[in-house]
Parts: sequence; structure tokens; C-alpha cells
Amino acid sequence: MESFIDKRRVAATFRDRLAIALMATGKSRAVLARAVGVDRSSITQMLAPGDTRMPGGHVVAACAQALDVSADWLLGLTNRPEQAGALLDSSLSISETGRATGLDDQIFAWHREAEGYKIRHVPATLPDMLKTNAMLRWEYAPLTHRRPDAAIDAAAERLDWMRLSESDYEIAIALHELESFARAEGYYAGLDADIRRAQLDWLCEVYDQFYPSLRIFLFDARLVWSAPVTVFGPKMAVIYLGQHFIAFRDRDRVRTLSQHFDWLVREASVSDNAVAAHLRDLRRVVAE
Repeated sequence: MESFIDKRRVAATFRDRLAIALMATGKSRAVLARAVGVDRSSITQMLAPGDTRMPGGHVVAACAQALDVSADWLLGLTNRPEQAGALLDSSLSISETGRATGLDDQIFAWHREAEGYKIRHVPATLPDMLKTNAMLRWEYAPLTHRRPDAAIDAAAERLDWMRLSESDYEIAIALHELESFARAEGYYAGLDADIRRAQLDWLCEVYDQFYPSLRIFLFDARLVWSAPVTVFGPKMAVIYLGQHFIAFRDRDRVRTLSQHFDWLVREASVSDNAVAAHLRDLRRVVAE
């Protein structure tokens, strides 16, 4: 008896939603019948009040395709009428960007959108909004498409916004990134010692000023690893590829990337309350 009632319920849902979708598209029953490959009388029967018979799966799928809705929605399995492709388009986007994540206009708009939520960030190098003017001038000097002054202005704007924002920030950085910076190795080869000392002093000053609304964790990349990523509370998550951002807005992927970041925090070799001391130790490395 229960199975019969369930079938009647599914049939009623299918009939009602088929009628809604047909009306929304403005198509006639004859047009739908041709698109599905059935007689017009079959469409009339599917829409008939009280009819408990269900068409075959291929007919349901064809109706969904013709009416630009999902078969799951027609059957009452979801309340989202969009087809899978439309859902993917709305939950994932790829946008072009420059070489830095934190200074890009698009990502700043995402920061503002997520105001009030915790923002989790794994930067590509040092966090852009926490860099000194001298550091930004050195870093942007080789670029022809962006003046260092523009990067400096953008960083100052972001830091000012961070002071007023109600968002908490957690930043996870690989230990070797800071060590390479302090020793002017790898990416930072040729960076003047005065710039490195001033940058570490500035990081200590900003961290002391903002902590605990700003928390930095240092992880050992030999044990755990992460691509550059930013998670904007429950709203969205963005992976940085270099020339492009991949932004996710669907709940499951945002939750997965949040859990990834939390894993970095749990496995951090230097916790947030020990970061200031670690920065000061690195400052002494530069002085040697």
C-alpha cells in the first residue's frame, strides 16, 4: 500500500512540474511531443489530473532536455530545476587575473562579499596585503603591465579594509617560504637585506596589532602541502593558478577546501601563538 502511495505521489509531482516547466517555456504540447518523440496524446495523458501512470525513464529524460530542466526535479528528487550543466556553470567560474592574488580587484570584491565570515588563505608567496612598499616595488619591478605604485596603493587599501572588517583571517604559510625569504634564496634571490629586515619587522608589527583576529600558521611542506587557495567563509572558495582563478560556490566543494585548510592548521609546525617569536628568530637570521 505504501509503495502504491509513493508511486502516486511521484506521478503527481511529475505531472505538476511538467505542467509548470511547459508553461514557463511557452511551448505547446505538440511542440513538446515532437521534441520528445511521442504523440501529442501521450503528453496530454502525462498531464491529465489523477493519472498515476509514469512514463519510461527515456521519456522523462527527453522531457527534461526539451524543457531545459533536470529529470531529478521533474521527479521530485530535488528542488533545483536547473540541469546539471547549468548547476555547474553557476557554482564554478574561471576568471583571468594578474600574477598576485591579494591585489587583484576581483579577489578584493570577494573579500568584501564575505565580510563577517572567517577567511582562510594560503598565499602563493608572502601575503600581499602584509608586504611593505619596498617589498612590493622589488617584486613588481620586472612587470611591464602593472606599476609598483598601483600594487602599493592596492595593498594599503586592503590592509585598511582589514582593520575595519569584522572578518577573522587565518593564513597558512609554508615554513620554507619564510626561511627562503629570510635567507634571500630561491624566489627571493637578490633581495636586499634591508628590505628583508624591514619586511619581517612589519610582519611582526602587523601581527601584534591584529592578533587574534589575524592568525598565521606555519606548516612543513614536506609533511603537508597546499596550492594557493582562499576560502571565503561558507560562500565560496578560490584556487589560484597563476593567470586564472577557479572559484567554487557550491557547498560541498567549499566545505572540502575548508577542511583542507583546517588540516593545514592541525598539522602546523608553528602555531598561531608562536608565529611572532618565529618571525623574530628569522629577523636575527637576516642580521647575521
